[in-house]
Amino acid sequence: MNATNKRIVALLWTIFWLFTLSQWPSSAQTTRGDDIAVVVHPDTPVDDLSLAEVRKVLLGERQYWNSKLPVVLLIRAPVARERDVVLRVIYQMTETQFKQFWVAKIFRAEAASPPKIVYSNDMQYELVSALPGAIAFVDAHNVRPGLKVLRVDGHLPGDHDYALR
Repeated sequence: MNATNKRIVALLWTIFWLFTLSQWPSSAQTTRGDDIAVVVHPDTPVDDLSLAEVRKVLLGERQYWNSKLPVVLLIRAPVARERDVVLRVIYQMTETQFKQFWVAKIFRAEAASPPKIVYSNDMQYELVSALPGAIAFVDAHNVRPGLKVLRVDGHLPGDHDYALR
């Protein structure tokens, strides 16, 4: 087999494995799990949002909390359970669709940048605490003092009808 054929076979195997892994259900799809809390900087002038309003914030359709306070979107890195839930419930997109959505939004100059990626709960906590207007999604068991937990459709994490699971 020549070098070109070897590359083609390697590429086909890579595509096969990537496709196979992408079809594997995530932890958010296989188990109900714990609630995901919507947290914001304590000075954010909002206490309750509908799921539709949360979706508008995350889609970049609502870019300001008020006339002086911009929304700062924070989202966990891929493979984090919180990200899986946010993509499935709020964005209603796959990982690929999410990435394409933000590339297109920036290309059309509808947003200056995509959501900021955070790699740990500690990093997320520090950024929400430090950045006025920040919004993030954390496992309800990991909410720390100093963060404001928003109601979603009038419900807090732990309530029977809470949407973010």
